[in-house]
Amino acid sequence: MKYIDIADSNRVNRSPDKIIQVLSDGTIVEKGYKIKNIQLRLYTEKNDKKLGLYSLITSLVETDKGSVEMIYDEGFRGNNALEKSSKFLTESLGISGLILRSLIFLDGK
Repeated sequence: MKYIDIADSNRVNRSPDKIIQVLSDGTIVEKGYKIKNIQLRLYTEKNDKKLGLYSLITSLVETDKGSVEMIYDEGFRGNNALEKSSKFLTESLGISGLILRSLIFLDGK
């Protein structure tokens, strides 16, 4: 089952504008969950003449017991918002926090 942990799920009720695969065919096991796939997904929501693109970046964590998509970052982040977020996530040990946050959500379901 896929869950959307976003207050207004209509914001992600379409295909993402861009996806970065952070982990695929994973063999990570955490808290009894096998992590299969992690993606960062970009949804461009608007373009302000002064501030530029408004980006909604979500994380999608897929496990053997369900998947959850939740907000990772949002705002006027520039043209390479998804790439910058992916770099930060992978270089700052953010993946473990992202996984744990997602599993806590799934535990509640």
